[in-house]
Amino acid sequence: MAQSEIASSPLSEALARVGDRWTLLVVEALLSEPRRFNDLLGQIPGIAANILSDRLKRLEREGLLVARPYSERPPRVAYHLTAEGKELAGALRLLAYWGSGHADPAQAPRHPACGTPIEARWYCPTCDRLVDHEPDQAEVHFV
Repeated sequence: MAQSEIASSPLSEALARVGDRWTLLVVEALLSEPRRFNDLLGQIPGIAANILSDRLKRLEREGLLVARPYSERPPRVAYHLTAEGKELAGALRLLAYWGSGHADPAQAPRHPACGTPIEARWYCPTCDRLVDHEPDQAEVHFV
């Protein structure tokens, strides 16, 4: 693949916006509900306040979250994912699924109704079929 193709691929675009450990963990922490800065510090083990501040500003610039004031004196905000930010939930699920194959099996994402580990699958909604096991699976193209 040529360097210009790599630079403009969908994966490189995604990585440029959210491609580091802390950014994805911030998004994960905000998926369930909006949170305040100190709540995020407590929710994300090991993140330093300056790193969290930087990632929140970057996510806001990228349009993936908004900071909504909840207090004027002192000025304080709660961080909310935008619709575009919430779209990252699927990508995070896929990363968690992949990670569960390389970690403690007890930590694998599970179906709440029966407790069975969940499997990620490629699905074509037009054809209404799974495409995981098709011979040309390696030829999936992102448009």
